Amino acid sequence: MSTLTSLIPDIDVLLALAPEELAEVVLRLAHEHRQNNLAHLQAITRPIYGTPGVDDGYPQHRRKDAELAIAEAWNWLVIQGLLVPEPGSGGNSGWMLLSRRAQSVLATNTFKTYARSVGFPKALLHPSIADEVWLDIVRGDLETAVFKAFRAVEISVREAGHFGDTDIGTALMRKAFDKTTGPLSDQEQPEAEREALSHLFAGAIGSYKNPHSHRTVTINDATEAQEMVILASHLLRIVDSRKKPVE
Repeated sequence: MSTLTSLIPDIDVLLALAPEELAEVVLRLAHEHRQNNLAHLQAITRPIYGTPGVDDGYPQHRRKDAELAIAEAWNWLVIQGLLVPEPGSGGNSGWMLLSRRAQSVLATNTFKTYARSVGFPKALLHPSIADEVWLDIVRGDLETAVFKAFRAVEISVREAGHFGDTDIGTALMRKAFDKTTGPLSDQEQPEAEREALSHLFAGAIGSYKNPHSHRTVTINDATEAQEMVILASHLLRIVDSRKKPVE
């Protein structure tokens, strides 16, 4: 059975890890050291102090630092809902259950993807898509998150430009941001910039929304999906700035 000191024998490495990075090791140890399906922090921190009469464990003057680092990682797991207190008196004594999500990420070896997803700040997203798209990212439903984000861009452009339901996709973007006649084109900007913005909107919809509408698209990289929905949020904010006030 693995121990903390066998997995991370170097105390400097342990202390250099961020809580969410160390949390992966702590979760695996919690799973391995369960008793009656329950995990306890002490089962993980015990090797820090070594075996009585044996020169093992971490250096004595750094053991408190190691214990704090493990406690931070454990708390991160609790906050993310990967560890939940056992109902009743056991929970009051520190006994924890691995949540369904924890069991899933361990079984599929997707902890790093999950950690990146939950660390993605919702505040970066446009308010109209923030809640729903962020939740899809956290759940790992990356394709759905990207599709919803760029569908929102298409809907926002259609509404802001007062187009009909039959106006869709890249053609809609070209009409809305046409450098001469587009209702969402800023005529005070240089012509080259107006044309470039039209290309940006049409290219984004053509690359990230249209493919999802016509075929199955697989996105395996959570970071890539996050970058895509941030781009959609940026486009939505541009549309907001081009909306004409209601008279």
